[in-house]
Amino acid sequence: MATGEFDEGPDYATYRRRGTTDWLLVQTLDGQGRFGQVRAAPGSVTLVRPGTLHDYATVGDRWHFLYAHVNPKPDWLPLLDWPEVAPGIVQLQPARPTFDRIADHLRDAVRHQRSVLPQAEQLSANSLEAALLWCDTQNPKAVQIDDRLLRAIELIDQDLTANLDIPRLARAVNLSVSRFAHLFRDQLGVSPQQFVERRRLDAAARLLELTSRPVASVAAEVGYADPLYFSTRFRLHTGSSPTTYRKRS
Repeated sequence: MATGEFDEGPDYATYRRRGTTDWLLVQTLDGQGRFGQVRAAPGSVTLVRPGTLHDYATVGDRWHFLYAHVNPKPDWLPLLDWPEVAPGIVQLQPARPTFDRIADHLRDAVRHQRSVLPQAEQLSANSLEAALLWCDTQNPKAVQIDDRLLRAIELIDQDLTANLDIPRLARAVNLSVSRFAHLFRDQLGVSPQQFVERRRLDAAARLLELTSRPVASVAAEVGYADPLYFSTRFRLHTGSSPTTYRKRS
C-alpha cells in the first residue's frame, strides 16, 4: 500500500498503458483532474481497477488530491463496488460532511505510513479501511443511510458516557424528536435507545476482553453509573455476566 497527497500544476500527467496490479484511489480536494475522459472534479472520489489504463492528468492550473494504491483485503472488495463511469473506472460524489471524513481518514493513512512505529502499516491500513467504509455510506449501490443519522452515530461513538437520549441527538442533527426516532428505526431497524445500548455493551465487552479493569470501572466508562444495572443489561445482551464473559474470553 502506498498513500500520499499531491498538489500538482498544469503539467502533471501520468500514462501507464497496462495500469498497475493494484487499485488506485484518488480523492480530489481542489482544482481538477481527469482519468481519460472522466473528470475528477472537487468533491469526487475515483477508483481505477487493476489492469486499467492509467491516463490521468491535471485539468486547468491545479489538481490537489489524496491518493492510495490499494491491494484490498478480501473483505474490502464489496466496498469497492461503485458505479462505473468508464471501463475500469468507478466514482462517487459524497456529501460534504462525509467527503471531509474520508479525507481525514486518508490523511491519517498517509501520516501513519510515514511513522516509525512498528504498528505503522496496520494503523495506515485501518485508516484506509475507515475511509472506504465512509465511501460505502455514499455508494448508491449499497444500503443508504441518511447523513443526519451518520452524524448522530458519530456523536454516540465519540462519548458513550454522555447523555445520549433522543431529544439531545435529535437537536444535534436538526430533526424533531418524532422525525428522528422514525427515521432511525426505519433505516437502522432499531430504536435510538436500543442502538445506544448496543454500542455501550459492545464497547464494554471489548474492555472486558482486553483489560483487567473492575466491572464497575468498565460500566462507568461506557455510560452506566449503576454497576448492578449494567450487569443485568450485559447479561441480557450477551447471555453471560460481565465476570463470566471475561473468564471465557
